Amino acid sequence: MKRFKNVLLVFDQNKETLRRAVALAKNNRAELTVVDVIEGLPVHKPTLVTVMPPQDLQTLVVNERREQLKKSIEPFRKKQVRVATDVLVGKPFLEIIREVVGKKRDLVIMTAEGKTGLKQRLFGSTSMHLMRKCPCPVWVMKPTRRKRYARILAAVDPDSSDEERTLLNIKIMDLATSLAQMERSELHIVHAWTLFGVELLRKRISKRELDEWVRGEREKHEVLIDELLQGYSPQDPGHQTHLVKGQAGMVIPAVAERVGADLLVMGTVCRTGVAGFFIGNTAEQVLQQVECSVLTVKPDRFITPIE
Repeated sequence: MKRFKNVLLVFDQNKETLRRAVALAKNNRAELTVVDVIEGLPVHKPTLVTVMPPQDLQTLVVNERREQLKKSIEPFRKKQVRVATDVLVGKPFLEIIREVVGKKRDLVIMTAEGKTGLKQRLFGSTSMHLMRKCPCPVWVMKPTRRKRYARILAAVDPDSSDEERTLLNIKIMDLATSLAQMERSELHIVHAWTLFGVELLRKRISKRELDEWVRGEREKHEVLIDELLQGYSPQDPGHQTHLVKGQAGMVIPAVAERVGADLLVMGTVCRTGVAGFFIGNTAEQVLQQVECSVLTVKPDRFITPIE
């Protein structure tokens, strides 16, 4: 896998995420920058004035975190990887995206914040903001003791008439197949398809006619999947394709759970207004349910709203 050249890791004391980031950078011969992000101290805070001006205190905190960061990554500097460090100040997701845009980072890696709140989500505010708005791929890793991913799931939505969607599917498959080779993983591909108006037609046509129509539509999606996967002929018999009738927001988490996926590779943003499209809302529905690490990608023409 030689796809990333300028990797950004958001530091959080998780040694396994750091280990994976170093291994990925080494495999790609990429530069790795490890950043810590701290919220800016309020300029006007009377309780601080008598001890130290807020700006001086912030400088002290930044310098302390910078030294801690250097110590944390020191054991990994001998891995033949170029590792730099930095401390960013401000709202975490804003500063990370600005760093990506300004320094042309091509991958962001961070640890999932963990299950919090009533909905018990694996992904927190920062990771969700990044997966929505960061222009480069975002890899949010679930803490685990496993040394490799045993099963990787790629979620695709092929349509030969839509160039943007085709390019996004190719990007997803390129990353998923490369990672499967690097991790020696089973590769699973899932495509959820739906039938528009099927409930209305069920009352107006015979069961035989309906079954024929459903079968015909499924065959169309089988052709689309076969066309997409022509350049990715898996050699391992453990690699499987899952063509499932249903809404993507429900199907993808269900397949991820059924196959025991360790990593889901998926798109998060695409053109809106097309029925059944794997777009932002669907992606967020998936992210609220999955229990595994996630690598999200966006179309090449995506422009971040962050300035």
